[in-house]
Amino acid sequence: MSNANTYVLRREIPVERNYDLVVAGGGPAGVAAAISAARLGVKVLLVEATGCLGGTGTAGLLAFWYSLSDGVRVLPRGLFWEILSRMQELGQLAPGVDINRFDQQWGAGTGFRAEGLKRLLDELCLKAGVDLLLNTRVVEVDADAGKRRVNGIVLHNIEGLRYVPAKMFIDGTGDAVLANLCGAECWEAGRDSQHIMPPTLCGLVTDVDFAGFTGDQDELIAKAIADGFFTQPDRHVPGIIASAATFGIQNAGHLFGTNALKARSLTDGYVLGRKLAEEYAEFYRRYRLGCQQMQLVTTAALMGVRESRRIVGESTLTYADFTARRHFADQIAVYNKTVDVHVYDLSDQQWQRYVQEYRQRDKCGVGESFGLPYGILVPRGWQNLWAAGRCVSADVKMHGSIRDQPACYVMGQAAGTAAAQALATGQPACDLDTATLVATLRRHGAYLPQ
Repeated sequence: MSNANTYVLRREIPVERNYDLVVAGGGPAGVAAAISAARLGVKVLLVEATGCLGGTGTAGLLAFWYSLSDGVRVLPRGLFWEILSRMQELGQLAPGVDINRFDQQWGAGTGFRAEGLKRLLDELCLKAGVDLLLNTRVVEVDADAGKRRVNGIVLHNIEGLRYVPAKMFIDGTGDAVLANLCGAECWEAGRDSQHIMPPTLCGLVTDVDFAGFTGDQDELIAKAIADGFFTQPDRHVPGIIASAATFGIQNAGHLFGTNALKARSLTDGYVLGRKLAEEYAEFYRRYRLGCQQMQLVTTAALMGVRESRRIVGESTLTYADFTARRHFADQIAVYNKTVDVHVYDLSDQQWQRYVQEYRQRDKCGVGESFGLPYGILVPRGWQNLWAAGRCVSADVKMHGSIRDQPACYVMGQAAGTAAAQALATGQPACDLDTATLVATLRRHGAYLPQ
């Protein structure tokens, strides 16, 4: 049956059973959720659209973790600290980094080797007993929006379509793909204004002399703009970060106007991103000491999307929570990342807004932090569905703070642990005993001072 705009096709889909929990998305949040739940005895299926785990940190080549310490203690502990420690043991962190000193280093961070993280996440998943499917996407769901319960999901990969029923589901897609398909209430960037935080296509660069890496980048960018060097005169350039002695990642080139929820917009963004990546590589060669021989080896297979779609949760983390440095009885993580909402366009007003927020005003001091309440992980009223990562329930400014990889790992651990608790007790996601959840997370290394 068809009409001018739609085509209805009926088909039989094979069913795959025997899973307690399905996690959609194998980025930082999804992989942490899957490992944490599996370690608690849950039969987990983890599906990931790309060919590797780790998301932005691996396929996206944003191989850098920071805002790890409040200057007194490391905040994102638990599974993330285990991963960080293993990366150090394996020699996969940037040269000279000693994570044992991070406690006293406000905002501590490190570059790392993306390939090493890929292998480590593979190992941790397999050792925990996670059933892993790569190059696999969630394309449809079987959900009862009235009862706010998910019954199963439809997956697509090289073998075609498969229907997978399960008891619990976690959305770690970043774009709230699963929650949106289920009919859960969501907020989309650009819905209430034209503002969408632009993504970036990162790249791998080599032959960098990091020891001779000198010069104020803002001044160099301003000079290049004055020289008419850039096709896009963008003053906001995160820069180059070391992964090893002579290679690292290039995080440069905002893809303004790209909507990560539109395939054609994403396509145009990838094409422009590759062009901008080479342009910025030439900028560094020409303007920055230590980069004269630098080469752009490749751009990422996965765009670094900063903002797209978020759930409306049982609770919402707000900028007022940040300014109050608020902690919560049910918090499942503690964080202290500065508000980091990138420029929306090339105007001087946006640049000054960013400078004031990120560099001057919206920072936690030494020993300061804020909590992430459990309710931001649960689509409002849903019984067996969680979200984790950059698609959780937060306003624009708080999303700018907690969308980073370390926060996504700790949110993922909390969601996986909550799903395991719900399976064991019959408690719904929207009415979980959070005191028990907090106690379990503490036993598994989380720092939760409430």
